[in-house]
Amino acid sequence: MIREALRWAADLKLLPRALLCLALGALTALAMPPVDAWWIFGLSFPVFLLLVENASWRRALLLGWLFGFGYFLGVLHWIGFAFLINAATDLWMMPFAVGGLAAVLALYWGLATMAATALVRRGFYLPLVAPLCFSMAEWLRGFLFTGFPWAVAGLAVDGMGPVAQLAALIGMSGLTLLILLWAATPLMMIKGQRGMALAILLALPLSWAWGEWRLRENPTQYVDGVNIRIVQPSVSQSDTWRNTHARAIYDELLQLSAQPSTNGKAITHIIWPESIVPFLIDESSEGRAELAKVLAGHTNLLTGAVRRSAPTAQADYFTSVLVFDGDANVIGRYDKWHLVPGGEYLPLEWILAPLGFRHLVNVPESFSAGPGPESIAVPGAGFAGPQICYEAIFAGAATSMTPRPDWLVNVTNDGWFGNSAGPYQHLAQLRLRAIEQGLPIVRAANTGISAIIDATGRYLIQSKMGDIKILDSPLPQPIIATIYSQFGDFGFVLLLLLGWVLAFAIVNRWRLIS
Repeated sequence: MIREALRWAADLKLLPRALLCLALGALTALAMPPVDAWWIFGLSFPVFLLLVENASWRRALLLGWLFGFGYFLGVLHWIGFAFLINAATDLWMMPFAVGGLAAVLALYWGLATMAATALVRRGFYLPLVAPLCFSMAEWLRGFLFTGFPWAVAGLAVDGMGPVAQLAALIGMSGLTLLILLWAATPLMMIKGQRGMALAILLALPLSWAWGEWRLRENPTQYVDGVNIRIVQPSVSQSDTWRNTHARAIYDELLQLSAQPSTNGKAITHIIWPESIVPFLIDESSEGRAELAKVLAGHTNLLTGAVRRSAPTAQADYFTSVLVFDGDANVIGRYDKWHLVPGGEYLPLEWILAPLGFRHLVNVPESFSAGPGPESIAVPGAGFAGPQICYEAIFAGAATSMTPRPDWLVNVTNDGWFGNSAGPYQHLAQLRLRAIEQGLPIVRAANTGISAIIDATGRYLIQSKMGDIKILDSPLPQPIIATIYSQFGDFGFVLLLLLGWVLAFAIVNRWRLIS
């Protein structure tokens, strides 16, 4: 049966082979949240490798690109929801944005496939070099051309329970390499390398056991005297930043913030989502006066907000986190530094703007970027490491380490994407940042999913999509700085080097035997 399958794959014509690669990529998207069918990698990846094993470099590039295009189209389809908010003006851009982004990201997988098959023609072992090439491509995807590491293969660990704790050692990139190696083991067995396959598979239960041990050794503990309130107002994206809705939105934020505590402890800190205040709150004396009544001199507020550098027409605009003290004075500020292409600024604006393309967030110009990750002092709660929306997907730049924050705060507005897969994928990536850094995370999302996550990635409290909700909870404590937080992708690079050493050793051994 196995021989017949191998012969069938070898004899398949280009068109059905190409369509099958496209379908396999789309199937692989189910490994990501919210489905979390991580085991699909173990079906789709080996079959894909069989289809490309003897391909020329041109066919390998094409088939790898199709595999990637199917995957990224499946994983990122939810981006299209953003173009439905103002469909009359934006809908025509949807296929260019979703399809174009998937096509560009698929190039990484196409080039990885081409590199892997080129090495196979030089005697290397495909089930080993393909995971190495693909993990390198995914790593590069995280920072080349500003980077877009959304839903890298390592995110499949979200459905693998305690195995996710490995992120504290090797980060997302290391997890990507391990998952692809595990996924390639069926092909190793088919090709007779059962010993290698079993050795790689053995790492799975060992990782599970180590993760269980780490969770037991780090029970959730809380900061004395800090009680957080997350406000999830669930404002419709079509209503935000419309002057006619400003009063109602602000009243709702104030009303939810002023409600009695739900856990019997005084609220010390309130968190509002990204850019939820429908006016420039730091410039509004009336708005801050109303806020001061709610904060009552003793509660601090961290809120996402749009601000500008000066009250002039030529000002630079920033999407920010502002910290207000109990008297509604601004005492801290963080400006988003990793802006969303197509959302907060328009890449290649000099080419695309004349064609009618524009960024989706309505400010007079594209947003300006802040200086980079930093920690901000929050009265009574130490240092917070802010992350605004999409910044949470960048593992290596999740936070500043000078000083190391005591907690991370993520404010976001996933209301652009409705009840799609996007918010679930976003939250799963944020959870991995907690594990990587050993820091708790407080997340305020306009329409959900808001949550508090402890320093080992446990969900302590979370909301449902679309709920109008307040979440009250003590603030979890951080744990000791993880290996990943101190050394970044060093663990991944070490695994990669060991993999290449093994790959060279195997090919040289085969050459000596032959």
